[in-house]
Amino acid sequence: METAALLNSSGIALTEANRPNDAIPLFRKALGIEPENPLLWLNLGIAQQRTGNYEEAVDSFHRALHIDDSLSEAWLSMGLIYYELEEFDLCENCYHSALSHNEDDPKAWNNLGVLWFTRGNYGEARSCFEESVSLMPHYYDALFNLRDTCRELGDYRAAAEFERALSGLSGQRGPMV
Repeated sequence: METAALLNSSGIALTEANRPNDAIPLFRKALGIEPENPLLWLNLGIAQQRTGNYEEAVDSFHRALHIDDSLSEAWLSMGLIYYELEEFDLCENCYHSALSHNEDDPKAWNNLGVLWFTRGNYGEARSCFEESVSLMPHYYDALFNLRDTCRELGDYRAAAEFERALSGLSGQRGPMV
């Protein structure tokens, strides 16, 4: 018997195997069983995002957040879509919403730092990356971004320190933001 949990697990596996088009029907079927499950809406949104269907993905994230607005991964995923669409104010709002529900999320701090960096506000970006690294000292992406931000700010000594930290983490690169 197919359960929502089994369909969800299969959908996640397909999404992670870069087969989001195959995962979407499984998430939809699971939602037919458990329509108020925010994690199913989140996973559907992630699969839709991977196919480039941002409008449907945003709708799925909104549905997940309507059920549970503390679901920071939905805020972060939606923020990434807005970042890619260069809708930076909406992106910033999403990242702040994620942080309002989980201020100890290194990924949220890193993503907010990337947004500030993109906007040319290197001081704010540095603060965000430093917060991310303080929460997860070996977070490759945040260290990488912090190094580059220090270079932009002309703090070459700090950039060299972060470069040394990065060299000790070779091969541990995390997912892109």
